[in-house]
Amino acid sequence: MKQPEQILSDPEEVGIKPDTIAILKDRVQQEIDSGLLPSAQFAIARRGKLVAFETLGAATSDSLYCVFSSTKAITSAMAWLLIQNGELDTSIRVSQLLPEFNERGKQDITIEQLFTHTAGFPHAPFRPTDWLDPEKRQQRFRSWRLNWQPGSRFEYHATSSMWAIAAIIELITGQSFAQQVRSRIAQPLSLEDLWLGCPAEQHHRIKEVVHVGEAMTAVDYAALNLPQPPVTEVTEDALTRFNDAEVREIPIPGGGGIMSAAELAMFYQGLIGFNGSAPQWHNVPWQPETIESATQIRTQDLLDPYTGIPVLRGLGVVVAGETQANLRGFGYNNSAVSFGHGGAGGQIAWVDPETQLSFAYCTNGHDRNPIRQGRRGVSLSNRAATCAASTD
Repeated sequence: MKQPEQILSDPEEVGIKPDTIAILKDRVQQEIDSGLLPSAQFAIARRGKLVAFETLGAATSDSLYCVFSSTKAITSAMAWLLIQNGELDTSIRVSQLLPEFNERGKQDITIEQLFTHTAGFPHAPFRPTDWLDPEKRQQRFRSWRLNWQPGSRFEYHATSSMWAIAAIIELITGQSFAQQVRSRIAQPLSLEDLWLGCPAEQHHRIKEVVHVGEAMTAVDYAALNLPQPPVTEVTEDALTRFNDAEVREIPIPGGGGIMSAAELAMFYQGLIGFNGSAPQWHNVPWQPETIESATQIRTQDLLDPYTGIPVLRGLGVVVAGETQANLRGFGYNNSAVSFGHGGAGGQIAWVDPETQLSFAYCTNGHDRNPIRQGRRGVSLSNRAATCAASTD
């Protein structure tokens, strides 16, 4: 993508009043002005046009951010192309493709369960550097143990299941999954700065991850009548490792994407059939039936162990749903069919197929207060979604 400010379209061309974008920008500015966040970047796109791209704080429009788990939607969208072409069947067992899954009780896990976080190994260890060594990769897959029966419950697999999906993509295509994302998604959509495995010559543009604010205590959670979040491998140390050149260059399928908010918002435009000025569904990698199937809710009978609400997961993405969308990373103004995936530290990425608006927000300031971070996300998503209702 060219420098986004060079290709911004008039918001009113796609039914958005500029003052609604200004309201969103003011909300993003709040944590910058307060000194909580060092920088933030956001983008709004609609009907194939990027209409807002703003960078605030200690960053520029040339800055890139690690979007962490927002990467999951990109890796998943690559797998959707294999499903679309009849090369991948999500109903089959993983062990039919990856023999390492025949060990330690994993033989019946299906490929769909990898996407929906119901595979049963949410905390299975995998060092990013293991990916570079095929033998270590296979050893990791063999060593993983089940925490519970696959399909019986939901628990977020922060990184583990996406490593397996990436391995399956490579097995089927015979190429690096990151190369596949580059050639089959980033290049066709003109997303030059969408990276899974960021080359060293781009590292100077990446904003370093910093942790901000005070961590909440058990007393703080009790005062709000909330349970403490579960302990996972997504620790402060793990996230700050993305400041290391070695880790940035590894294509981590569940959390290593590096890009601008503009790239992320325009990626989601591609998922609803828009690519620049081309007619809808005329110049994108996916077919509408593929997206409809991939975003079909497959876990509505399962509850999130932390929030206690129904889990609404498609193949690697979260769906907003009719109620409690705010607890799934969306705003109250998003339609029920909105889908996307957030990322650690407060990254936001979604698209609303009904309004055809996509929104992305990136920050390198990772708030230690998850309640404040979550409320910020809902507030921003509310304002972003409202942009689509301004004139239509």
